[in-house]
Amino acid sequence: MRLVFGDAREWKYLVESLAALIDEACFKVTPDGLTLRALDPSRIAMVDLSLPQTAFDEFECDEETIIGVNFEELRKVMKRARKDEKVELSTVAGRFKVKIIGRAERTFSLPILDIPSEELPAVKVDFKVRARMLSDSLKDALSDANLVSDAVKFEATEDLLRVYASSDKGEVTVDFSLISGSLLEYEVQENSVASYSLEYLLDMVKKASALSDVVTVEFATEKPISLTFEIAGGGILRYFLAPRAG
Repeated sequence: MRLVFGDAREWKYLVESLAALIDEACFKVTPDGLTLRALDPSRIAMVDLSLPQTAFDEFECDEETIIGVNFEELRKVMKRARKDEKVELSTVAGRFKVKIIGRAERTFSLPILDIPSEELPAVKVDFKVRARMLSDSLKDALSDANLVSDAVKFEATEDLLRVYASSDKGEVTVDFSLISGSLLEYEVQENSVASYSLEYLLDMVKKASALSDVVTVEFATEKPISLTFEIAGGGILRYFLAPRAG
């Protein structure tokens, strides 16, 4: 197996986006592409990554390959990457090799972990709200909410998506709409409201917003929220987070 990703800095952002949620997980590489689906240690959040062949400059894989990775160690390696470099991923003699290719070729060799396999099914939720917006706009709204609370409420009506937080410290309200231009797309099948952990959402958005300028937010009353980031070449990074009671 040998994969070449054309922008080492983008791969770094992707690794950071995964490391924000999971400690250890498995990349699955098949002749069709690279995937990863894993739960966070508390099992209230999930990340679902899909990178087709077209997301890579070079892609060589004859058979399914499972690569167990410690994401903190991989994150440390990728911190060494720069925007004008490429990254080559390969497996050799039971090791996961990461080669950063620029003026020099720097090769890092990491152990492939034997992680108990857990085939997680795809999340199926009947979402009632779908909003497409700039990633930075959502990140700013969550950062505003974090000033007063550790939870955030998403409320959707026909014309308005509201992000709201309150505590004895105060209240924060951020409104998005198509009319104001803060929403790029907006679909509401029925009015919905749900609360989520700000710590998790901020960890997701802070890293993934560097990967994609646009995020698609989907939720329904007392259902998980989904955040989808599109990656160049047809890739998708998607997070799911369970709602908080109350």
